[in-house]
Amino acid sequence: MSQQANPRGTFLKIADSVKRQIEDDPTMTELPSLAELMRDHKVSRGVALRAFSVLRQEGVAEPVRGERWRVVRAGAPVDRRPLDQRIAEIIATEGLEVGEAFPSASALAERFGVSRPTVTKALEKLEAVGVLAGGGQGKVRTVRAVPAREGRS
Repeated sequence: MSQQANPRGTFLKIADSVKRQIEDDPTMTELPSLAELMRDHKVSRGVALRAFSVLRQEGVAEPVRGERWRVVRAGAPVDRRPLDQRIAEIIATEGLEVGEAFPSASALAERFGVSRPTVTKALEKLEAVGVLAGGGQGKVRTVRAVPAREGRS
């Protein structure tokens, strides 16, 4: 009979491994994807999800709707608004007018520290509500409407 690793506690070892990654890389802003954890540690989806749960309970990371889990660092301010709202704010902060070109997905991914597919999803939401026009393979997105600014308290 072959010897197998004991699955009990594997999720804790994975969580410890991710915490070491976060400590070693102060620029790390998001966790590896679920698929990456499963592949790198050769575990099931359930085990990887339990590791994410441990990281959340310990206050090391938090889930972000529609995006990867975000690293939480003590004392670091975090903008918890959805990415599409943060991207839409660029129109006002940079004074973009209707018809002007909007930054590319690559530029936005670098600016916000997220992946291009994550930015693409947010841009598609903005296109769906009529804030942006165009986009897609090789097309430049343009501002279609200037969103109303939300009051902050």
